[in-house]
Amino acid sequence: MTITTPSGATLPGVTHHLADVNGTRLHYVSAGTGGSPILLVHGWPETWWAFRKLIPLLARTHRVFALDLRGFGDSSNADTEYGESVSAEDLHHLVGHIGEGPVHLLCQDISGGTGFRFAATHPEDVISFTGVETALAGFGFEALADVNNHGSWHVGFLGASGIPGMLLPGHERELLTDWAFPLMSGTEGVIEEADVDEFVRTYARPNAWRGTEGLYRGVFSDDGATRALAASHPISVPVLTVEAAGHRGITEATFRQVSAGEVTAVHLARVGHLIAQEAPEELAAVLLRFTGKVDEKGA
Repeated sequence: MTITTPSGATLPGVTHHLADVNGTRLHYVSAGTGGSPILLVHGWPETWWAFRKLIPLLARTHRVFALDLRGFGDSSNADTEYGESVSAEDLHHLVGHIGEGPVHLLCQDISGGTGFRFAATHPEDVISFTGVETALAGFGFEALADVNNHGSWHVGFLGASGIPGMLLPGHERELLTDWAFPLMSGTEGVIEEADVDEFVRTYARPNAWRGTEGLYRGVFSDDGATRALAASHPISVPVLTVEAAGHRGITEATFRQVSAGEVTAVHLARVGHLIAQEAPEELAAVLLRFTGKVDEKGA
């Protein structure tokens, strides 16, 4: 593993790494020295920093890894391929690069599709799958773009090839502080100014919207691929879904359809969409209880 000096914010006890895998360079962090490994995958508009409060809680008893997906954070955003398929292969190669064996996988928001594809195509790399406030193309994600039925304009906008990269540079802070975080968070003040600074730092990089565009574009270009994969290769490991109690239950409904085994569903009260940032203690407790049971059965 290549250890690197952090380019931005960091945490005590966290080590930063760079990994050249699958034709790209990924930035990831590690913490903890014992227990089964947990890999955390961020959503939008986030980076690994979304797990700043969760990592120390998990690292007491587990080896914890959190990455910046290709095109996000401090990972490469070169002129190359982006989207769920290649990002899923990135996860496969990263797990091999880390060399800690199969991982408990947690994905949230837009990374759910990447995580599902990874777990479905490389089940040997995954001990369990946790989906936090996420959905899949072909299983209801498209409805979140329907502005006439309580969907949001940003899903289609971010999936329009080249448009975010053309219109958003120079407006990153406005987008995050005036719209995205207030809309998505149900806990006032949970994202502090220093956190905004860290997110803006990476989203303001040159070509910083390539990763976002690639993942959101897949919502509209999937053309049945995710449904076909779920039919032929459903998730075979235990699945946990975590979502805010006031939301539509799309995470649970989705992953019950694409899983061949046990699904545990948890709904957290008084929490918004950004669960890892808003309720890290609750999320850690739920995740550790779930992974503990999985590890006991596998022992």
